[in-house]
Amino acid sequence: MKNKANQITLTYTLSALFIAIISCKLAKRYDTLIDSYTFSFAKDILFIIITGLLFRYILIKNSKRNAEIYNHLKSTNDKLKESNEKYDIVAKATSDTIWDWKIPEDHITWNKGIKGIFGYNIDQVGNTSKWWFDNIHPEDSIKMSIKLYSFLEQKTEKWQDQYRFKCADNTYKHVLDRGFILKDDNGKAIRMIGAIQDITKQKEEENRLKLLETVFTEAKDSIIITQAESLDNQTPDIVFANPAFAKMSGYEHSEIIGKPLDFFMGKNSDLREIEKLTNCIKNQQECFLEINLYKKDQSEYWVRLSFIPVYDLEYELSHWISIQRDITEERKLEKEKEILIRELTQNNKDLKQFSYITSHNLRAPLSNLTGLLNLIEDYTIKDENLNEILEGFKLSTNLLNETINDLAKVITIKDSTTLQHEELQIKELFKNTLSQLHIQIENIKPQLNIKYGNVEKIHTNKSYFESIFINLLTNSFKYRSKERDLLIDIRISNENNTIVIYFKDNGIGIDLERHKDKVFGLYQRFHNYPDSKGLGLFLVKSQIETLGGSISIKSEVEKGTEYKLTFKT
Repeated sequence: MKNKANQITLTYTLSALFIAIISCKLAKRYDTLIDSYTFSFAKDILFIIITGLLFRYILIKNSKRNAEIYNHLKSTNDKLKESNEKYDIVAKATSDTIWDWKIPEDHITWNKGIKGIFGYNIDQVGNTSKWWFDNIHPEDSIKMSIKLYSFLEQKTEKWQDQYRFKCADNTYKHVLDRGFILKDDNGKAIRMIGAIQDITKQKEEENRLKLLETVFTEAKDSIIITQAESLDNQTPDIVFANPAFAKMSGYEHSEIIGKPLDFFMGKNSDLREIEKLTNCIKNQQECFLEINLYKKDQSEYWVRLSFIPVYDLEYELSHWISIQRDITEERKLEKEKEILIRELTQNNKDLKQFSYITSHNLRAPLSNLTGLLNLIEDYTIKDENLNEILEGFKLSTNLLNETINDLAKVITIKDSTTLQHEELQIKELFKNTLSQLHIQIENIKPQLNIKYGNVEKIHTNKSYFESIFINLLTNSFKYRSKERDLLIDIRISNENNTIVIYFKDNGIGIDLERHKDKVFGLYQRFHNYPDSKGLGLFLVKSQIETLGGSISIKSEVEKGTEYKLTFKT
């Protein structure tokens, strides 16, 4: 600045001297008073030099003042720039959107957070309070604006509120808005500066915690939370218990907090389960157990509980959670079930023994009766009434003998836990079966069709297999229709590695609507035939199930019956 003042002073002096010299020369040419011009010239030069020096002093003074002003402005600008940079850094660090509202002019400015947090570009952001309020969720807008304008009329300086603010993509974020108000000397609000903080994640976490709290408090099962560590070899102390636990144990909530879980155990609590729980706590492992606990009134109840460790972010054990379910009634039912099973098992043994004894003890008298009846046949009895009585007695004796034989078969099937299976030719099995019914086939002359399909062999028990089809064929013979010739179709196939045999006849059929649940029952009769004992289908089903197969039936009255038999390959 000093050099610049010197340059201006020198320029001024030289210019003035040049003008003075030119003026003097012109004056000498046209005036004869040389001495007076010389004096005047010297005076002008002196004046020029003095004014030049004075001008230089003023310029230097002004230059210094301007330099001070410049340095002050530069320092202020640097500080303002540094302040703005800090302001932006703080705004970024706190994830806040800063707003500055000049209230009289209704003019709002926003920092870069409006884009970073809410996604708005500069040209999308309005500069009035209307744009601000228009982007507040409709459910929050009225409430928030009323609270804000009420605040402006009060004497307090700080304000805050929570609401939902719309993003550029039309979604909403939960925000915490905090502001500081500036007022003039008359107490009128002239400016307000605030910061909007995104608290969406906190809100979601709050809602999640509220949901978990609802689950805890409303759960029907008992839930307790204990400390991580236990003292004096006890279970850890309880720090939380839901209402279900208080209800189940009979204790008030205040009586539960601070108590270890073994406080609720008693003299009859299973020591093995207690030791199991202790070991799991020691090894920080989850465990599941059933144990009997005691209520406040010392009544005993059973619980099925889990004890699960909970770890913090550093993978350090922080708490244990136990979920307990009252299974007192379940245990009671299980005990009753065990007693009932024992009783049924014993009854079954007794019935089986009774069946053995009955079938064995009746055989000797029946043999005697049969022998006596055979002896009577050698005598000629002329009394017709006596002959009729003896025939009836003979028929009844034969039926009783068949019944005892059938009963023996049933007992044999029920006792046969293991059967010898072998690979057999299926055609040979049916050939043997039909040969055993040769006389009946010759008498009835049914139309018998057997299609073996792609099945050649079957892995089964020969006696049971033949017995099954003898019973089915005998039923078809016995319950054939008098209105048409008997037709029997047998179709065999291999379906999904299972031998399936369809047995169908056109006999008188069964009314399944009336007898569906009784078809395979013991001593169930569906027709009033004198020689019907109601045992055949029961034997068939028992034998098939013993072989590991199954049987189902379809039947219509006067149309016929179809059985579907499945055997494992």
